[in-house]
Amino acid sequence: MSDDDQGAVQIEVESDIAAARRVVREVATSIGFGVTETARIVTAASELGRNVYKYASKGTMHWRTLRNGEISGVELRFEDHGPGIADLDEAFQEGHSTGGGLGMGLPGAKRLMDEMEIRTSNGEGTTVTVRKWRQH
Repeated sequence: MSDDDQGAVQIEVESDIAAARRVVREVATSIGFGVTETARIVTAASELGRNVYKYASKGTMHWRTLRNGEISGVELRFEDHGPGIADLDEAFQEGHSTGGGLGMGLPGAKRLMDEMEIRTSNGEGTTVTVRKWRQH
């Protein structure tokens, strides 16, 4: 697997979520995702970016394009130094929210993407990595 391109967007104010969405839309389109798949990737980025802003106040979205033989894709990694996720199983229940939202962030992003990995530590923060692949 090789990385073709990469970058990062700081999430410190609410408008940074929109900036992250724009970057993700450009990246997904540039590697050939169609309108529907691009919308799914952008929606997942929006949900995860909103979680960073809402629960940790600030963090970073790192992105990179991926290539593995005939398959290309995009990886988004959201990192924060917030409180961490106390109960991952509970966080993936539809409708569960500790922040007064609809509880669609993590389960919604997981449904929209092909792969998801989460590392979280109580009081130290959370890293959520998601990937979406496309065939050539």
